[in-house]
Amino acid sequence: MNLYSRLRDVMASLNCPMQFNLRDLIKPDPRRTEHFLSGILNFCLYKETKLNLLRPIVEELALLDDQRKEWEAKISQLNAEIAGYSEARERELPLIQEVESKVKELREMIAGLNSNQMSLRTSFRNLKEKTGQMDEKISKAEFDLVQSVQENANLRSKIVQSPDKLQRALEEKKLARDEAKNAERSAIQSFQEKTATVEVYSKALKKMSKHFAMMQAIHEQVNSAKSVEKECKGLKAKLSDDVVLDKSLEAKLIEREGKVGQLEEHKRQLQKERDLKFEESTKHLNSVKSEVLSKRCELEARQKKVEDVVAEVDSITIKTSMVRESGAAKVQQLISKCEEIVKQFQQSSSSIGLLLPVDGNGTKTTFD
Repeated sequence: MNLYSRLRDVMASLNCPMQFNLRDLIKPDPRRTEHFLSGILNFCLYKETKLNLLRPIVEELALLDDQRKEWEAKISQLNAEIAGYSEARERELPLIQEVESKVKELREMIAGLNSNQMSLRTSFRNLKEKTGQMDEKISKAEFDLVQSVQENANLRSKIVQSPDKLQRALEEKKLARDEAKNAERSAIQSFQEKTATVEVYSKALKKMSKHFAMMQAIHEQVNSAKSVEKECKGLKAKLSDDVVLDKSLEAKLIEREGKVGQLEEHKRQLQKERDLKFEESTKHLNSVKSEVLSKRCELEARQKKVEDVVAEVDSITIKTSMVRESGAAKVQQLISKCEEIVKQFQQSSSSIGLLLPVDGNGTKTTFD
């Protein structure tokens, strides 16, 4: 009965136009069995075609799910990196602000030092020009001194015996000597002035060397600040690249989510179709079950009637057997009585024959 119920449920779910009966299982008809087997084969082929159509969609869904998980992992990793970069940037913000303030101060100091350097260069140029002029004056004074010495020697060689001329020459020589002394004094003064200017220049040079060392240190600090700015710019560019990559990943994720939504809608439609078919099959199955139940009730009623008829037939057969037995017994009794009667008749006929007269032909006369 379990096999019969299962086969009946299967054929009902296949919407077979012919109903599967118990007779098809006990005494199968070739045409009906061929019809049932063709229905089962058609259902198997239909199932395989539908599964083959749905298999790539399911595989694509699995691949999309795996890709979605990978993209989610990458996005979480990138978000973690972005969070780390943002935390590092927040931690480095005060340092960057301090460096920027120091850079501003150093730039202001560089501007002031550049202005001081320009003023010192102008003053150094002026001092150089003055020293050149003083050197020219000293060279002229030395040349005049040499000329005066030569003239003095010439005059000494040209001394005349006359005292007037000698006195005049001496006076001229004295005047020339006084002029030479004055020139020498002026040259010494100019030399002292030049030495003072040279000392001033040396002091200025020392100060300028100190300022140059300070400027080199400031330049190194500026270079370090520039390197820090470059690193900050690199980090900002990297952050912008990460933001662009994040946006592209978000766009791809949105596209994947759209595809997943479409596939989910397609899946929902397929599920709806399956549910509708299942509802139709369940309705048909329920109708078939109701018909089967009604037929089963009819069959049970018929079976009860048949059982009642069989019981009546059994009772009738029992009665007939009893009647037959009683009739057979009566027939036996009648046969035995007939045999007794025949025996008695034969005995009586034999006794009567002995008593009857004989004809002339030698035969006994009988009574009609």
